[in-house]
Amino acid sequence: MDLHHKTAIVTGASAGLGVAFAEHLIRAGATVYGLARRNDRLQELRGRLGAAFHPVPLDVTDRAGIDAWVAATFSDTHRPDLLVNNAGIGHFAEIDQLDPAHWDAMLAVNLTGVFNLTHALVPHLKANPAVTHIVNIASVAGRIGNPRLAGYNATKYGLRGFSDALMKELRGHGIKVTCLFPGSIATDFNGGIRGSSAQPLQAEDLARVLIDVVRMPDHVLIDEVVLRPLNP
Repeated sequence: MDLHHKTAIVTGASAGLGVAFAEHLIRAGATVYGLARRNDRLQELRGRLGAAFHPVPLDVTDRAGIDAWVAATFSDTHRPDLLVNNAGIGHFAEIDQLDPAHWDAMLAVNLTGVFNLTHALVPHLKANPAVTHIVNIASVAGRIGNPRLAGYNATKYGLRGFSDALMKELRGHGIKVTCLFPGSIATDFNGGIRGSSAQPLQAEDLARVLIDVVRMPDHVLIDEVVLRPLNP
């Protein structure tokens, strides 16, 4: 996909990976709708990135709000080209110590939130005559279980299954689906540093991979990418 004049939607756009994704997509020529709950941070990002960034203060768990925004924003004359499902949260504890509210919150954001926006946007992606793309940001926790991560593991394993099924369902409609599985990343994740690598991946690293994957020729489909720090 040539990203010039393309329209992208990035969730979790107010911090960390979402900011890096928005920056790199705009640098590549795309217009970005950035979804997040924190409107103040979105407005700050708009001031930095300019008119190509459109702040959308919206919670991915708000299905009615998502549906209303998509209906008001996209049409036969304005179709999306790329969806990056990046929003995610993690709460880590031994299973008997995990707050059930935290379990529910992870399911709501990491799985149902992905469903909400994907469900609303797929009809518009199907109607786009060009090849379009959905990129889901998972984690190596979607491939390997770890103590104290059972709830988070469950959501990221679920996202891997969702992505695999979606890829097989949508490829015939000219919609690519890719799932990225990063290891330790130096970002503020749920109030702390995500991962424990001495030399973690940077948000910029994953953003460059995102751009490379999306820019592949239309006949090439990359369904999964695993990234890890060289020195764990």
